[in-house]
Amino acid sequence: MAGREVKPFLKWVGSKRYLVPEILPRLPAQINTYYEPFLGGGAVFFALAAEGRFKKAALNDANADLIHAYKTIARSVDDLIISLKMHQQLHSEAHYYETRAYDFSKQITLRAHVARAARVIYLNRTCFNGLYRVNKSGQFNVPFGKYVNPKICDEENLRAVASVIRSTQAGLRSGDFVDAVRTAKRGDTVYFDPPYVPVSKTSSFVSFAKDGFGEEDQTRLRDCFAALDAKGVHVLLSNSDAELVRDLYRGFRIERVQAPRRVNSKGDKRGNVTELLISGKGSRS
Repeated sequence: MAGREVKPFLKWVGSKRYLVPEILPRLPAQINTYYEPFLGGGAVFFALAAEGRFKKAALNDANADLIHAYKTIARSVDDLIISLKMHQQLHSEAHYYETRAYDFSKQITLRAHVARAARVIYLNRTCFNGLYRVNKSGQFNVPFGKYVNPKICDEENLRAVASVIRSTQAGLRSGDFVDAVRTAKRGDTVYFDPPYVPVSKTSSFVSFAKDGFGEEDQTRLRDCFAALDAKGVHVLLSNSDAELVRDLYRGFRIERVQAPRRVNSKGDKRGNVTELLISGKGSRS
């Protein structure tokens, strides 16, 4: 399974691509099943796969469109590439908004499945600042991004992504994080990368999925983290350097790390920020 590292195929707010050097040393060298219940762009999953660290993976995200895109890449990457190349040819502001308005979620044909996944990738690659945001109805609502020559179809990387998902026999599902890790046991590893606790009243960004992720969910997550740790599962969690996070995880190992923020609607808000990496009591390396 080991091989060259594959890049995430989407831009994703909170991507851990630049924090991977901090995360990987805090995870075991050999993992039976690797669980990632907040998959997002999958940077940690791809990095671990490149090193051959796990036997199999169980991946989850609350965003059903995102998981659908992963599944489509694994099953129908050739058709997906054709669809993305069509978007590349048609790309314009008018085409962007026409594509954004179309809803494939209730169509079940193979062609519609591919078109739905291509829509997610196309919008992500061409929307304003690479954001993924939905409204309360679950509809993508980010405006057009005025890029000169966006790379809509990265054929080589998409094929590499497909290869990694297939070779690792990665299970892909969309649901609640508690259900996603229910079968984890000693010898397994769970990495949690949830929507972060806001560090100020204006910094919250939890619109990856329409239901958001509030303080009650953060408390449920802490309880899930603690229960897995008590079972002997190796657990690691990232979150913002916020008072609530420190209070919730008091008694666990909390480490501060510097992480770049490269996706923000305001250029002066990008740059390095302090984040927390939290390990279970039984996860000492």
